[in-house]
Amino acid sequence: MYKSVSPRVKICCISNVQEAQLAVQYGADALGLVGPMPSGPGTLTNNAIAQIVLDIPPPVASFLLTSETRAEAIIAHHKKVHTNTLQLVDALSEGTYADIRAALPAVKLVQVIHVLDEGSVEEAVRVSESVDALLLDSGNPSLKIKELGGTGRTHDWSLSRRIVEQARAPVFLAGGLNAQNVRQAIEAVQPFGIDLCSGVRTDGQLDEAKLAAFFHAVA
Repeated sequence: MYKSVSPRVKICCISNVQEAQLAVQYGADALGLVGPMPSGPGTLTNNAIAQIVLDIPPPVASFLLTSETRAEAIIAHHKKVHTNTLQLVDALSEGTYADIRAALPAVKLVQVIHVLDEGSVEEAVRVSESVDALLLDSGNPSLKIKELGGTGRTHDWSLSRRIVEQARAPVFLAGGLNAQNVRQAIEAVQPFGIDLCSGVRTDGQLDEAKLAAFFHAVA
């Protein structure tokens, strides 16, 4: 179990340099940049992601959210944007994590697990052997139009807590978090980090008041 005195905070769905700067100003440890997705908010072109990445200061992590499922396509996607972290929002369908590491040795790998049932716990524990971190979200990849994040829904935190206890990698908790429930989520799950998108936005835009309230609640 990887614990943190204060959970790391990743602000996702960053849409421009100004939002990136605002999130960093309030204390974000990582920023999420969303590539093409079958559904969900905040998608950007590869060129837009690459431009924002250039403005993210160290040591803030830059996450590319990719819906590609083949190792070859994931590697190609990363080479267009040059983030320091890859967030795989769907399961690998072809190739291995080792293939990605061999091609991108300096890039950290974060696998999203959409927490649905007991099978999600088993999947998370197995995958944790091969990645640098897990991110637990509330999507549903089995739908006809896949939900791969940004749903604004919470999931069963008791399952997430079991994953945190059993996984061999740090765990980020996502899914429906906001200033009102984040303290309860942290106490229930004890994650290494937390991740949110819609919980700090109004009409799709990063909301400074919500951002301030969220960081206050985390602290």
